[in-house]
Amino acid sequence: MMAKALITWGGWVGHEPDKVAALFAGWLRDAGFAVEVTDTLACFDDPARLSDLSLIVPVWTMSEIGKEQADHVAAAVAAGVGLAGCHGGMCDSFRTNVVWQFMTGAQWVAHPGNDGVRYRVRVTSDHAVVAGMADFEVETEQYYLHVDPAVKVHAVCDFPLVAGPHAANGPVEMPVVFTKLWGEGRVYYNALGHQASVIAEGPAAEMIRRGLVWAAR
Repeated sequence: MMAKALITWGGWVGHEPDKVAALFAGWLRDAGFAVEVTDTLACFDDPARLSDLSLIVPVWTMSEIGKEQADHVAAAVAAGVGLAGCHGGMCDSFRTNVVWQFMTGAQWVAHPGNDGVRYRVRVTSDHAVVAGMADFEVETEQYYLHVDPAVKVHAVCDFPLVAGPHAANGPVEMPVVFTKLWGEGRVYYNALGHQASVIAEGPAAEMIRRGLVWAAR
């Protein structure tokens, strides 16, 4: 029986959620998953449906989720369903839902310099999601996150590169890739992915592809 993945996309169109969802769907199908793609959060209404999945992949930014919908996802992940996503599509999805933020492990708060900042992503572990990968440069939004101290960090970037009030604190290593556990479920996050082109190929694509597969039950 094929492992089942559910990809749901929506919210702010500037993050190209439809294109990012299509990338994820292709990678997962190539990895042998049966993939459903939807553009509604109604897919979170049925707990039994969620419990039958191997992986949930949200691609939603700056949107609203119902309390029961978020609780259903949290319960499914706690019971072993994987959760994986990128950029604002997972860690800036629902700013008013603290259960979602607790489960996903971080919340976006700023991107100093906006789009077009050139920075280096540095690999900091030998975990399966980054093993054997070299550091690489990207030119995109650089996410400043509020991060759960329980996460395991596998790649970072350096702040500050752009002037701002945050720079008064001096050098900061900010997670770009991390994993965490939520009950029996695995959670994977990658801060890259402001637009589909940023993660469509190269090391960024490989990191996310690995993360999706690693998180799946």
